[in-house]
Amino acid sequence: MYNRLYSTIHVKAVDGDSWSFTGIASTPTPDRMRDTVDPKGAQFTLPIPLLWQHDHGAPIGHVDTATFTDSGIEISASIQRPTDDMPNGLTGRLQEAWASIKSGLVRGLSIGFVPKEWQPREGGGMAISAWDWLELSAVTIPANQDASIQTIKTLSASTPTPITTPHRGFSLRKTHFILRNS
Repeated sequence: MYNRLYSTIHVKAVDGDSWSFTGIASTPTPDRMRDTVDPKGAQFTLPIPLLWQHDHGAPIGHVDTATFTDSGIEISASIQRPTDDMPNGLTGRLQEAWASIKSGLVRGLSIGFVPKEWQPREGGGMAISAWDWLELSAVTIPANQDASIQTIKTLSASTPTPITTPHRGFSLRKTHFILRNS
């Protein structure tokens, strides 16, 4: 069973040469579906695939680092820079992803995961305490509004570029996991 949990990207600085950014991949706060995913319950091996809009056929890069903090999982990720030998479709996807993140049009991050341990939360939703982290996606509409891109780095800028706080509006979650009684 495969699930997605969304968050928002806060862009502060861009690395134009390396096409990299930092962010929060998962937080302990409830998402719009009232689910919580304990960041410290993540099991993963780096690098983690970075996908475009949760499309398994549209990889755009990798999560290079992931650090547990009280706020969630802080990540640094890089998008593959296009090369002359790449097909036009791949080059276009990579350029679209980078331009969308850099401009702030896409600010959401979303974890793709398989829950291992969970229990119902009072008031609805699930408390997921252990999970296998399969991928991270840059997404347009996040469910967890606290998980986000924090900085986009640039070698030409002396200081990070601040970006406005992400929209706190409604969004849809594409998938849900099903609990079965044994």
